Amino acid sequence: MMKKWIALFLTLVLTVTFASPALAAQRECSFGGYKHVFIVGVDGAGTYFEKDYMTNFHRIFDDGAVRYGVRTETKTDSGPNWTSILTGVSYFKHGAENGVVSGTDEQKFPQYPSVFSYVRNAMPDAELASFCNWSAINVGIVEDDIGVNKQNYAPDDEVTDKVVEYIEAGNKPTLFFIHLDAVDAAGHGYGSSSAEYEEAMKGSDVRIGKIYDAIERAGLMEDGLFLVTADHGHKPTGGHGRFSKIESLSTIALKGKTVKSGGTLDSDTKLRDIAAIVLYALGIKCTTWHFTAKVPANCFNGVIGQVRPVHKDVIDLLCGTFMWIYTLLGAPLDKYFP
Repeated sequence: MMKKWIALFLTLVLTVTFASPALAAQRECSFGGYKHVFIVGVDGAGTYFEKDYMTNFHRIFDDGAVRYGVRTETKTDSGPNWTSILTGVSYFKHGAENGVVSGTDEQKFPQYPSVFSYVRNAMPDAELASFCNWSAINVGIVEDDIGVNKQNYAPDDEVTDKVVEYIEAGNKPTLFFIHLDAVDAAGHGYGSSSAEYEEAMKGSDVRIGKIYDAIERAGLMEDGLFLVTADHGHKPTGGHGRFSKIESLSTIALKGKTVKSGGTLDSDTKLRDIAAIVLYALGIKCTTWHFTAKVPANCFNGVIGQVRPVHKDVIDLLCGTFMWIYTLLGAPLDKYFP
């Protein structure tokens, strides 16, 4: 009997001895495994990245992790969703409306810092950049006083050219946010069922390819995480802001050395989880009370995923659940609202 217990003890010791380095290596290649994170946001694109004509998108992410059914914030406008994407905070806490975000030349929600602020606090020398078509992101969401290289350009081709120039000049940003707006303009003007919307999506696909290829040529994808997303979708007849599936479902796509090939993220994934993904990739822990973003399961190799701290924002839980049920029922009252 004694020999049996000794054998079991030695087995346990050997298991811990040899498993610990493996588990540590797994943590190293996921949490804090990246030196660079690139986010390309295509305003108004919803789930249309899945279309066959998005050839660059599929070329980049066919061996990455993609989810086309990502839930937006309850209000499907740009202000609420870009704010949540960059802060990890629900709309019911930050209350960011389009007009509030772009209203004056100051960051509107200092109590809800952006991921840029978290990165700056953890990495004082980090190179940070945000190049946007919709200037409100740089005006009202990304902070002024933390050393972010904020540039606003239009149209999207100029945004893309400036991003490529920036990368080719030898810059190596720790976090780079890029915003494209042509798809949203086409959605408002013609609707998501129009030829104009499709052409705008195709144009964004070309720009995504140019940006990714520049990053790869510069060698930054060796330790880089590349992410593409959208803030909301568009109705077939144009516009957004309410609760139909085409408005309130979006996309998150990731490519990186520890991203799970063929990963689909979990069904509870929300756009605000991008903030958690960014900080996790760069090895930054966030414990602030208002932060309700999580790292989804089925995203990084060997990472189970996190549980959303719903107790931090019960209003979002209740309203989000109600609105999702409403959406699944077909948003029956939407036609009565502008």
